[in-house]
Amino acid sequence: MTDGFDFVVVGGGSAGAVIAARLSEDPKCRVALIEAGERPPERELMPAACASLQLDPETDWMFWADPGKAGLGLKGRRMRTPRGKMLGGSSGINYMVWVRGHPQDFDHWAELGADGWRYDDVLPAFKRMEDLVPSNEVVVDQDAHGRGGPVGVAVRSPMFPATRQFVVAAEASGIPRGDYNGRDRLNPAGVSSAHQTNTRKGTRSSTYHAYLEGAAEARPNLTIITGALVTRVVLEGKGDTLTASGIEYRDKAGASHTVHARREVILSAGAIGSPHILMLSGIGPRRELEAAEIAVRHELPDVGKHLKDHPFVPMLFPAPGIGVPLIEIGPSFGVDALRAPAGPLPADPADDAKLTGDLAELKAEAERRIDEWQATGSSYAASSFNDASAFFSTGLGADYSHDAQISFMPGGVSADLIRNQLNMDGAKLFEDLDKTYALDAEVVTFLIQLELPRSTGEIVIESADPAAPPRIDMNYYADPVDLKVMVNAMRRGLDIAAKWPAPAKLGPWTAPPELSRKHGHVSGERPSDALLENTALHFSHTTYHLSCTCRIGSVVDSRLRVFGVKNLRVADASVMPDITSGNINAVVIMIGEKAAEIIATDHGVNLTHFAGD
Repeated sequence: MTDGFDFVVVGGGSAGAVIAARLSEDPKCRVALIEAGERPPERELMPAACASLQLDPETDWMFWADPGKAGLGLKGRRMRTPRGKMLGGSSGINYMVWVRGHPQDFDHWAELGADGWRYDDVLPAFKRMEDLVPSNEVVVDQDAHGRGGPVGVAVRSPMFPATRQFVVAAEASGIPRGDYNGRDRLNPAGVSSAHQTNTRKGTRSSTYHAYLEGAAEARPNLTIITGALVTRVVLEGKGDTLTASGIEYRDKAGASHTVHARREVILSAGAIGSPHILMLSGIGPRRELEAAEIAVRHELPDVGKHLKDHPFVPMLFPAPGIGVPLIEIGPSFGVDALRAPAGPLPADPADDAKLTGDLAELKAEAERRIDEWQATGSSYAASSFNDASAFFSTGLGADYSHDAQISFMPGGVSADLIRNQLNMDGAKLFEDLDKTYALDAEVVTFLIQLELPRSTGEIVIESADPAAPPRIDMNYYADPVDLKVMVNAMRRGLDIAAKWPAPAKLGPWTAPPELSRKHGHVSGERPSDALLENTALHFSHTTYHLSCTCRIGSVVDSRLRVFGVKNLRVADASVMPDITSGNINAVVIMIGEKAAEIIATDHGVNLTHFAGD
């Protein structure tokens, strides 16, 4: 394709879909959106099916990462790092926890040089993009939220009693309930709540569904090219005249194409993809580019550096009469999910005529639940099961925001997810993985998360082949303070578990057996700091919140323009000057909204409205 566009947006994910949709609101503006994946599969709409989108090369980039000092309990010390590969990107593969971050996270960005990104600057964008459905299950700061925006925001229905009990227990531990997306986040004691999720009527509200699907993708001035692997940004000139004039991509058949941009190229390929494309184009650290045999067009040493993420450590508690067993959830996925070889129903639907007794009732119940979900949005499958969080400060990390988060799952996961999606050594994590996560097991899971890590990793290019993934070094716990914060947060998790509201009671933390023996731990007794540290070093895993690899002030300016290259911007999680305290997807969508308005202002593009209008 050689036709020219005003703007070429690379990556149709959490930010890129927003930018392309918003710029194409002006019918005089021609926009091309280039995406390596395709439109999302039908199962992407079901929130509880999110794990099935991982390890699927059609929807997941299938990246691996080095966890640094952590990963002792991962097979081969390698950590899977899922990234969405479809329209909607990682907003179509994530667990849909809708968190803006602490207001002072954004004021901190401004202190780092990100002019125009203070909380008061970004709040109008957060409100504009939301369509919040009120719920009596959560406290809501009405003035902080939006109605009628493109992204559906709701609370799961039905709510599990265990999720309500977690919030009560967190409050008993000193973390008050409130709206973590409103003024309650400013409470020094923290805030706890059932989750707000980017869902609408029980279905996922990814940026594909929120911004592109339907009217936007039908616009004649918006061209969406899928199945396109971008190989480089086309650069013209040199020195002070270096200018981005388009991109090259490779289609599924391997043929190369060029797309020209009259005004700008915007990279929105994510915290891994955007620095990788810059480096493939000769923009980045000289030594690494030359080692990969890539000609240096513009030396920019910080491309790919300063990688931040939120590592989590899982803590499992026996919960008889409290935890939701997987066998109760299964029928909510529908009849097809219950078929052989994984399920009890026959693989061939033609054999259903022979069903009798319990299996006939199971099929009828699965059909009833799917019909109810499609009609009302109410379903066990209307959430990813990451259902609540408590945010708080340990007093050991950064003092401007909450440095820890404990997320709550009212049940367990499948043993196969532990083995495959998380790549954990199940024999090191539990005495009997399959028994611990049996279909009828009644357990609950705390995800203990480090929110403001000091340690930084990097994305390093190792090959000039665009299809070869870059090296991802997480570098967890390189700064010893991070491990101290994690241990403190794990202790807070134990405290919340101990304060579970009567008459229910959680069993003792299921500590890893090998480590328990090594540290002389007896189940039910207070674990030592050494045991908690070793558990974190063994089983810390990414929460999929990679960011800061093209950060404002190092690679781009406050208007997201790449230093030293004309007509080239980056707009996605990579531009964050520092990671925010909480799940980052809402923040990335906000970055897309802000980027569209910045670009429109710079080029006189007529948007239907601006945030705050």
